[in-house]
Amino acid sequence: MTSPSTRMLRVRSTAVAAGIVLVTLSACNQKQQAAAPVPPPPPEVSIVTVREQPIPYVRDLPGRVAPMRIAEVRSRVSGLVIKRTFEQGSLVKEGDVLYKIDPAPFEVELQSAEAVLAKTEAALVLARQQADRLEQLLSRQTASQAQYDSAYAGLKQAEAEVAGAKASRDRAKLNLNYTDVRAPISGRIGRALLTEGTLVDQGTAAVLATIQQLDPIYVDITQSVGELNKLRRDLASGELSRLSADTANVHLIMDDGSLYGSAGRLLFSDVTADPSTGQVTLRVQFPNPHDELFPGMYVRARIKQGIDTDALAVPQQAIQRTSDGKPEVWVVREDDKVMLQPIEVGPVVDSQWIVREGLKVGDRVVVEGVQKISAGQPVKTVDLHPATEESKKPKPRDTDVPEPAPGAQSAAQVR
Repeated sequence: MTSPSTRMLRVRSTAVAAGIVLVTLSACNQKQQAAAPVPPPPPEVSIVTVREQPIPYVRDLPGRVAPMRIAEVRSRVSGLVIKRTFEQGSLVKEGDVLYKIDPAPFEVELQSAEAVLAKTEAALVLARQQADRLEQLLSRQTASQAQYDSAYAGLKQAEAEVAGAKASRDRAKLNLNYTDVRAPISGRIGRALLTEGTLVDQGTAAVLATIQQLDPIYVDITQSVGELNKLRRDLASGELSRLSADTANVHLIMDDGSLYGSAGRLLFSDVTADPSTGQVTLRVQFPNPHDELFPGMYVRARIKQGIDTDALAVPQQAIQRTSDGKPEVWVVREDDKVMLQPIEVGPVVDSQWIVREGLKVGDRVVVEGVQKISAGQPVKTVDLHPATEESKKPKPRDTDVPEPAPGAQSAAQVR
C-alpha cells in the first residue's frame, strides 16, 4: 500500500512534467511565429481617372514662306539708265522713283508732238471758218451743195487730225513720264539688277529690281490628301468641332525649336493636289512686322484643325508597350487589383496620348509605380497630384499651342 508521501511525490512529478511540456510547446509556437513571413503591404501607385475632355486636333506640317505680293520692276521705255534713286534692301512705297532713264529723247518727241498739234489746230480753225462761210452762202443760194459738203468734210478731217495730234502728244508725255521708273507696289526692294549706264530696250525681259510685300506674309504648308479628307469627314460627322473662321490657329516652329511670336490664320486650301506627292497646299497668313520671315524660308507649322470635344486621354508615361509594340495600360479594377488593358491610341497632344479604344470614362489608369506591380496584384491607389503631373510635362513655349504629337506622322514622313 502506497503511503501518502509517495502519492504527493508522484503528483508533484506529474505537474512538473506537464509544465515542462507546456513551456516547450510555447517556445516552439513562438519560434514558428517568428519564422513565419509577414505579408508585405500592397504597393502604392499613382493613378488618373479617365474622363472626357476637349482636346484640339493638332498637326505639324512642313511649309515655305512666300511673299504676299511680289513685283518685278521693268522699264516701259527704251533708254540709258542715268540714275538709281533707292537704297538696296530698303522699304519703298508705291509710286516712289527707283530709276531714271535719260529723258532728252522723249522731251524732243514731246515738243515735236506739240508742234504737230498746233499745226493741226490751226488747220482746224481755217476749215471751220470755211465751212461756216459756205453754210451762209448756201442759205443765200450763192453756193452749191457740193461746195458746202466738201467744206464740211474738210472740217471733220481737220478735227480728226487734231484728235490724232493730241493722242501723239499724250503718248509722248507718257513716255517722258515713264523715264522715271516707279515702284508698282509698296514693300521691301531687293538688290539692284542693273546699274547706271545700262541701255534698256523696250519690250525686253530685263528686270531692274524686285519688290516684295512681307508684312503680312504667307506660309504655304502641305498636307496629304488622305489626311485632309479624313479631317473633313470627321468634321462632317461631328467627331471634331469646327474652329471659328477668324481664329488664329497656326503657329510656326523656327529652326531652333522656338515658336514664332505671332499666330497665323488659315486662309484656304488649294483645290488641286500635286500629282507627284499627293499633297495639297494650305495657305496661312502671318504678321511679319520685324521681317523675321523671309521668302523661301523652310518652316514647320503647327496647325489646329479642329477640336475633339469628348476625347479620352492618358499621360504619356502611363502607356506601356508589348513585345510587338502594341500599346497597353495598367488598369485598377473595382477590387483594387491591377490588370493590363490593351488599347488603341491616336496622336499625342499636350503630353497626353489620345485613346481611341480600350478605355471608358471612369477607368483608373496607373501612371506611376508600374515597376512595383504585376497582374492580379492588389494595390493602394493615390490620385496623381496635379502639381506632380504638370511638373512632368514639358514646359510649353506658348500656352495657346499644345505640345507637338511625336506619335503622329508629319506630312514629310507621309511622302
